[in-house]
Parts: sequence; C-alpha cells; structure tokens
Amino acid sequence: MEKGGRESMADGHMPHKKAQFKSFLEGTKEDWEIIAGESKIFNKGLAKRVLDHLRLLDGDYGGFPIDRLSHSVQTATMAHRDGRDEEYVVCALLHDIGDTLGSLNHPDVAAAILKPFVSEKNLWMVANHGVFQGYYFFHHIGLDRDLRDNFKDHPYYEYAEQFCHLYDQAAFDPDYDNEPLEFFEPMVERLFASPKNSMYLKALTDAE
Repeated sequence: MEKGGRESMADGHMPHKKAQFKSFLEGTKEDWEIIAGESKIFNKGLAKRVLDHLRLLDGDYGGFPIDRLSHSVQTATMAHRDGRDEEYVVCALLHDIGDTLGSLNHPDVAAAILKPFVSEKNLWMVANHGVFQGYYFFHHIGLDRDLRDNFKDHPYYEYAEQFCHLYDQAAFDPDYDNEPLEFFEPMVERLFASPKNSMYLKALTDAE
C-alpha cells in the first residue's frame, strides 16, 4: 500500500485504474481491458525481476568451490564462447535460478520461468538437467548415477547430456575468466521481451 491508500503493483509502479469487480463472475470487458493494460506494463519488467532473483545466488556456495551465481555465469560464458545461440546461452545462465525457492526441485523452477520463451528442446534440457548432472556425482551420495538412462529413448537425451558434460558439470573453476553478469543482461532482456509459446501471455506482453 502506497501513500494515500493507493495500491502499487509488485514491481512498485502505480496502476492508473483498477477493475471494480469483487469476483471474476462480475468482471466486465472494461475491467479486463484495465487488467490487460497493466499486465503489459508489468510484464515489461520481467527480465529485470528474473535477473534480480538470479543475483540472490551471489555468495551462496553450498559447499561448492564457487558460489551459485558464479557457476551460473560460468556455465553461460562457456556456452557463449562455444558458439551457442542466444536462447541456449540464457538457458545456461538461468538453469539453476530455482536453487533459492526450489532447493529440492530447482530444474522445475527454472523450466517454469523459461517455458513461454524457449524452444521445446531447450525447455526439456533445463527441466531435466538435474538427473543428467547426477551422472557425475550421484554414485558418491548413494544414488544411481545412471538414472538419466530412463530417458535413453527420448529425442533430446543427447542434447541434455551434452549440456551437462560440456558446460554444467565443468563450470566450477574459481580461476575461469567469466564474463560479468552484465554481459548477459541484454540477452535476457531480448529473450523475455515476448513469449513464443503462449497466445495468452503474448496478448498481455505485446505493446499496443
């Protein structure tokens, strides 16, 4: 609640108007035009909110040789320097963004954030990278390192396997010359500028 009793949006901006219904059953076309207009404004700030959340990984080591933000940036840097396209690089950057709120299922969180904006192939890679990454350490903690083989017949198996082998499992080097997070910010902005996979979200995101 802001000064004067006006209610702000989650990103702090002040809505120009508010719908008048008390339940969706009472909603009118005018009400939903107001909400759609505010959503367009709010959704333009999505990339910034995603980056702000990614920064929560800064200083969070969890016992690893580098903190989780450095790992994320290093993974993206390796993918970028290897010639991967921008969408792939952003997926590499954000693949562990769920570590804060989804510490037991972080790939699901990252996939949910990326789902409207990326290809089916990249989405599957992000959503399943946890079990593919497990190949490199599950046997050290009493788990089956070959759990990824449950997906052996999936068309994107090798794609996810390659992501973890080339970038994810390799990106824990304290001496690696990472690009700064700021290097990737324009890529994140471009990716989140307009969804590909949801007509509903596209309608709420596109500027009039």
